[in-house]
Amino acid sequence: MAEGTLVTNDDAAKKVHVPAGAPVEEKLVDGEAETKENGDSQVTVPDQSAECTFAHPEGGWGWLVMLAAMWCNGSVFGIQNAFGILFLSLLREFGSEDDEDLRFRTAWVGSLSMGMIFFCSPIVSVFTDILGCRVTAVGGAAVGLVGLLASSFVTSLGPMYFTYGIVFSCGCSFAYQPSLVILGHYFKKRLGLVNGIVTAGSSIFTITLPFVLSGLLDKAGLQNTMRVLCIFMFVLMLAGLTYKPLLPRKPRSARGSCPPLSQIFNLNIWKSLGYRIWAFGIPAALYGYFVPYVHLMKHVEERFGEDSNKEVLLMCIGITSGIGRLIFGRVADYIHGVNKVYLQVTSFFVIGLMSMMIPLCNIFGGLIAVCLLMGMFDGCFICIMAPIAFELVGAEDVSQAIGFLLGLMSVPMTVGPPIAGFLRDRLNNYNLAFYLAGIPPLIGGAMLCLIPWVEARSKRAKEEALKDVNQKMLAHEKPQEEPQGKTGESIL
Repeated sequence: MAEGTLVTNDDAAKKVHVPAGAPVEEKLVDGEAETKENGDSQVTVPDQSAECTFAHPEGGWGWLVMLAAMWCNGSVFGIQNAFGILFLSLLREFGSEDDEDLRFRTAWVGSLSMGMIFFCSPIVSVFTDILGCRVTAVGGAAVGLVGLLASSFVTSLGPMYFTYGIVFSCGCSFAYQPSLVILGHYFKKRLGLVNGIVTAGSSIFTITLPFVLSGLLDKAGLQNTMRVLCIFMFVLMLAGLTYKPLLPRKPRSARGSCPPLSQIFNLNIWKSLGYRIWAFGIPAALYGYFVPYVHLMKHVEERFGEDSNKEVLLMCIGITSGIGRLIFGRVADYIHGVNKVYLQVTSFFVIGLMSMMIPLCNIFGGLIAVCLLMGMFDGCFICIMAPIAFELVGAEDVSQAIGFLLGLMSVPMTVGPPIAGFLRDRLNNYNLAFYLAGIPPLIGGAMLCLIPWVEARSKRAKEEALKDVNQKMLAHEKPQEEPQGKTGESIL
């Protein structure tokens, strides 16, 4: 079966007598209701017991959609993760060594870009529900193309904040999120495998793109390199055209109207104390997360010289991040319930310690080992976010839960690298910046340790409340049964 099909129970339809001219509500296949005027006294309407199920194709056109989503994941986060290479070129192009705040101001370009991708996530989810995956993705890729192309013509850092840090990144955000949603239209049994392949796209691009960018920057310069990267966004527009929706659309209050505020902003997720801890604990851990991606390349130049093979470090992070997503994603399947949080706790502890180890590495091989471990547990942190969200809020609210979490993550991921750049400008080295970058993951990881305890206590409280309700119901039923017994005895 090349495309998904709707399977209905036709036998459940029955004919009923309705006066002429009366409105009849007919259930449509997309889940919406439409009122029609009937001109005949006999109309056929589906019975409420009729079931409508969706059969996922599990392949066919879905494989092309998977490749398109893989390209999206790779091009968006591959360019973001390789910003350390562009950072060096921006320092040479727009600044001078006499500028005391040069690295602080330059780091804001990459920080804004990464932060806006996550900041826009709650908004993108609303647009995806209203406009669909295809329109949202193609429109986002087009905006990203315009932003990146405009960045290739700027001659100072000021406009770069807007063209690259906001316009380009917002386009990437709108192109990225639909690429994950559309996979659920084509796959169900193989969804785990497909998600693993798609997320591996960012690892592949993170491995290869630093070498490509280094060669382009040396031969073509910064402006022409950005114009070459526009090709990635143009292909991303074409990839979005493959996002043909198959699933029935969610019902709305009226055809063509926007969803109500209660549907756009789902407040049910905040009723869970475990989710509240998770939603604020993870952002607390991420203040230093993006620092190595921005400043590691410059640190290596200062420590080991400009001729050092610094691109290999990003390659190591990319390789082990992809491996970590496959390994820990499988391990998480064997860990019960919210205890999966302990995997994220371990990830944050390792990432924090590795950040602190970067200034202590006086040989290049030591940095390679640090980056290998950092990439492995970076993959662990990323791959189990969705499973934990399912455990904390349930399947119905998981989309909103992840969207709000990504939005909260935008702030720490944005401010961390500029602070590290400010410290470098003032102290003339990155040592303190990397030491401090390792502290937030340790604090955030400690906060997450509370989640299993909180969830276990909440579960016990619900069980005790249910037990009390059952006991009260039994106590209420006994007086009604006793008179019947006595009456029976008197009759006998």
